Amino acid sequence: MLSDLSPSCRDGGHSPSGQRKGFLLGLEGALPFCLGSRGTLISSMKRNTTQESMVPLVTLSSFPRGPHLFTLSVPTAQGWSQRGNPVLKFVRNVAWEFGDVLPDYVLGQSTCALFLSLRYHNLHPDYLHERLQSLGKSFALRVLLVQVDMKDPQQALKELAKMCILAYCTLVLAWSPEEAGRYLETYKAYEQKPANLLMEKLEQDFVSRVTECLTTVKSVNKTDSQTLLTTFGSLEQLMTASREDLALCPGLGPQKAWRLFDVLHEPFLKVPR
Repeated sequence: MLSDLSPSCRDGGHSPSGQRKGFLLGLEGALPFCLGSRGTLISSMKRNTTQESMVPLVTLSSFPRGPHLFTLSVPTAQGWSQRGNPVLKFVRNVAWEFGDVLPDYVLGQSTCALFLSLRYHNLHPDYLHERLQSLGKSFALRVLLVQVDMKDPQQALKELAKMCILAYCTLVLAWSPEEAGRYLETYKAYEQKPANLLMEKLEQDFVSRVTECLTTVKSVNKTDSQTLLTTFGSLEQLMTASREDLALCPGLGPQKAWRLFDVLHEPFLKVPR
């Protein structure tokens, strides 16, 4: 469950104190926004016999197992198998091999994935619990790849979401074997990539950064920000302006002026009376 993730003013909402926190964070350049996970993606590699490059592997378990609609064998104490899973037809852009591993897919030294058909889950509700128990804490990042292959899946997905939260798993939904294969390929292909693609793009010029700061105040938009900068000329002059001076800015009005003034002048931390 990829999750989800913004560090905005959680404790203040639209209160001046909360808005001031957001303003100060933006003033310092804005904190990077990144989709976090509980583990890192580390590669398991195999040398290509024709080239010197290293080819990523998606390792599949070879035990007899039935984690999906198409293989309904009873789970054993040894494990389960991914042989015959239609998802494998669509894993084309990364190399893979069968191996004696506990999860369905090993995508790296600390990353694994379990595959689950939602229809199979409804028929065998204890299956996933047994699989998660067998995994233990052997992988830092554990992905539960669910194929949604039934009508009205909302209730079943709610149960799976709760289970993933308790088991520290990432829930990923796919509506077809092809989509599930693409998710596996993407996890493997991006395991060594930095988090830049997930991070917020920060503007470097002064006007854009000040605009980002000012718009954290409730109801203050980009047009208001440009008006304030044009009227006062600098951020220092803006911060020392009175409520009346702020209210005289075209399009700002007394309500926005008071909110902005409170954010700029109230203490960052609430002082108990």
